Amino acid sequence: QKVQQEVERQIETLPRRAIAEEALENYGAIILVEDLKEAVKLANRFAPEHLELMVEEPFAVLGSIRHAGAIFLGRYTPEAVGDYYAGPNHILPTGGTARFYSPLSVDSFMKKSSVISFSAEAFLQGSRDIIKLATVEGLDAHASSIRVRLEDRPGKE
Repeated sequence: QKVQQEVERQIETLPRRAIAEEALENYGAIILVEDLKEAVKLANRFAPEHLELMVEEPFAVLGSIRHAGAIFLGRYTPEAVGDYYAGPNHILPTGGTARFYSPLSVDSFMKKSSVISFSAEAFLQGSRDIIKLATVEGLDAHASSIRVRLEDRPGKE
């Protein structure tokens, strides 16, 4: 009730009050949970664009947060600090997409390649599994690329 009263009090002074009221009406909610563990579980499921950890020890909770675009720790770090002053980027995953996307960063503009190298022993050890997975996916040429190498290996019995 106190949170709801405070939200209503603060909305009254906003120049864009109508927009804020509409947003709260359509998308806002106050959700009560039993404990902090349940709150973290809910936050991870919701995967918010912005998450403020307004708890006594936010760094203790931080390790439990898996899905959030930007995380603001403690009483003196409201969202506006991160958006306008602290320096992280302001382009964040929205609509729960923080479950599988990160905020925009320099990495978003870098081209990367995967580099893979197997030893003969590792190849032999994994060959049956690779053939099975490729066959299940219907990628018979991939499976064949393993079989051909098994047939052509030096020292084949």
